Amino acid sequence: MSAVATRPAPADEDAVREILRGVADPEIPAISIVDLGMVERIEVGPDRIEVELLPTFVGCPAQELIRSTVIDALAPLGRPTVVGFSFRVPWTSDRITDIGRRRLTAAGFAPPADPAAVRCPYCGSSQVVMDSAFGPTQCRSLFYCRGCRQPFEGFKVL
Repeated sequence: MSAVATRPAPADEDAVREILRGVADPEIPAISIVDLGMVERIEVGPDRIEVELLPTFVGCPAQELIRSTVIDALAPLGRPTVVGFSFRVPWTSDRITDIGRRRLTAAGFAPPADPAAVRCPYCGSSQVVMDSAFGPTQCRSLFYCRGCRQPFEGFKVL
């Protein structure tokens, strides 16, 4: 019997990015790391894939989980994958795509807006008040809607 050499699956930057659209943010599974704006750079070579990600804040506890999820997602491409985090370019909330903003709203999060412009993701009311500028993560604040009486989190403009 002879061994049959296997070739890595065809891949380019677009294919890798499409796969990464399926990698959800661990804290907000409704949005992918692509739509959250975390993917800064993708390099696909014949023997390796490199992905550079931007954490949403310094000390993000989910970095290792995100790294391993990206590596697992790209494994079917049959190439070693290196995933790194960088602060070379800072993550800012304007990196969130339009799709990401819609998915945040659908999941009950207000997309980034100045506090006076935040609208309730549940009923769309502008009658909201900020309960606390400090949410569960550094990039979110806590709000309360006077219209539907729902508490919610809103992304800060960073």
